[in-house]
This record gives sequence, structure tokens and C-alpha cells, in this order.
Amino acid sequence: MRLRRGRGERTTLHDVASKAGVSAITVSRVLREPEKVSADLRQRILKIIDEMDYVPDQAARALASRHNSTFGVLVASLTNRAFLGFMQGVEERVRDTSYRIQYANTHNDIEEEKRQVRLLLSQNTAGIVLGGMEGRDAVSELLQRAACPVVQVVDIGLQTAGTAIALNHIEAAAAATRHLLACGYRRIAILGGSPDERSRRRIEGFSRVMQEAGLFELALIQYENAATSTQMGCRLLRRALKAVPDIDAVFCQNDDIALGVLFEAQRMGKRVPDDLGICGYNDLDFASVMEPPLTTVRTPLFEMGYRSADLMIRAASGKRLETQTIDLGFELIERKTTRRLSA
Repeated sequence: MRLRRGRGERTTLHDVASKAGVSAITVSRVLREPEKVSADLRQRILKIIDEMDYVPDQAARALASRHNSTFGVLVASLTNRAFLGFMQGVEERVRDTSYRIQYANTHNDIEEEKRQVRLLLSQNTAGIVLGGMEGRDAVSELLQRAACPVVQVVDIGLQTAGTAIALNHIEAAAAATRHLLACGYRRIAILGGSPDERSRRRIEGFSRVMQEAGLFELALIQYENAATSTQMGCRLLRRALKAVPDIDAVFCQNDDIALGVLFEAQRMGKRVPDDLGICGYNDLDFASVMEPPLTTVRTPLFEMGYRSADLMIRAASGKRLETQTIDLGFELIERKTTRRLSA
């Protein structure tokens, strides 16, 4: 039976401890570090917490602790589907803990990124995950002075201070471009959205391979300074074909652009993959069920989020956060929007 208190009365940690016959420290440990309490005792205390409608006083907890039990997670765009996989990984790791997540959208803006970092630091946050690091140099001094642990999600080639979860965007783009060349395509364009640090490095990988093949032209790089979308893919394909009419393949910097390219190509009567090859990036959930299914570069978005949150939790629990860069890699997934490679 759920216990009710009078209006204005609040169940305290000591009330729960008294009911459970344990110390207040044990109840606090169940909420903050559940793995340190036996399963049977933990379940009994959690049941009493539920029966008594106990809600932890986060303000009091922050005063008594070195942090407020909140992780700040900064992402470059909340409308980019790629970041959804990253955030799902964060949520999965944090779900059964007492920590909370505070998201902030930096809009790929360096000044906004600095402002959000300052705000989180002023709130005595338990840790910060920086997804994107567009203003890496601009916020480096803030990060070095941070009293809380910081995990950066960056390109493997960027120099960072502290702990980083990384992906080599140059090599990933180069692998996609080499795949298109190996399939027999020669007039290959790259299509993308906001030219942030990640997309700039993908352009670098694409350009390097095309230059080595003697096939590079500046007009093959087409992008809009906006968040990626399916509609953008439609527009960019039209624009690319106007600039270079004999384009026979495109490397898209996100799968939603690739989906738009496919729709537009079908409207134009182009056969995919014969007349036009398409390679995406990220391997979003719809990529495998498109018709035809999308060839793309699979990036470990969920794992990036999960590992970032795991490092935060370990550090907030007192474990030392090592200075390291963790490369989670990528995988080229060949499906049916590109020609089959010769055996």
C-alpha cells in the first residue's frame, strides 16, 4: 500500500531509512551507487522508496556533494538523426543510475558551445560530454579548468586534452570514395550540410582519394549551410547535376541526404545503381529497408554515447578518468545502391 503524507509534508531520506531499518547512508548508496548494495537489500529499499513516494532533494544533495548528479551532454544539432543514436546510447547507460542528463544544442556555433560549457560548469555538474567539439580551441581553457570530468567526442585526428571517444572521419570518407571508384564510378560528387569539423574532414578524405585518382574537381563538392535533411538531398542532387551533368555517383554525408537523393533520382528516371550510385553515412535505422537498400558507412553512434556516459559515471563515482583517445572505428556496409564489386 502506497503511504501518503499530509499536504506540504515531504518524505525524507531518514524516513525511508527508519522504515527500512537501515542507515541513511545505505539508502543514499542505493540511489547513488546501487552496485555497492546487495540485490535483495537494494530491492527492499527501492520498494519502500516507491511506497513512501520519496523524491530525493537534488539541491540538498548538490550542497552535500561535490556535484549535482547531472551530466551535461552538448550536441551540435538536436534535429540531426545521427545524434539520436548517440543520445540513445547515453540514455541506456544512465537509465538505472541516480544520474540525470541535461542536453544542450550548440547549433554548430562556437560561441554557443562556450556559453553552454560555462553554464554547466557554474551548475556544479557531475560531468560534461561534448559531442562534436566545433569550438575545440575556444573551449580548451575552460575544459582544462573544469572541476568535473569531461569526455570529448571528436575526430581521431584532432588533438585533445583529456579523454576522447573518437572516429576517423577522413578515413571513413576515403573508404566510401574508394568503394565507389572500385564499383566503376568515376564522376563522384560529395553532398553535405553544415560544414562543421566532422563534415570538413569527410570532404578532406573524399578529396584526397579523388585527387589520387586524378578525378577531382571542386564542383564535385556540393553542400548547404544547414542541418541535413531528406529535402536537402533532393536539392543537392539537382544542383550537383547542374554543375557537373555527367555525375554517376554521390557520397552523401548523412543517410537522410542519401534518401533524398534516391527519391530525386527516381523522379528523374535515373536507375540506381546503374545510372547513379549512392553511398550514405552513419547507417541510420532506415538505411537497410530503403528500396534499394543503402550502401553506407556504419558509425558506432550508440556505442559512442554509451561509452561516453560510462566514463562519466565511473569518474563521478571516484574512479580516475585517464587521458586517452578511444577509436571506435567504422564499417563500410555494401548494399544495393552501388554496383556489386568484381570478384
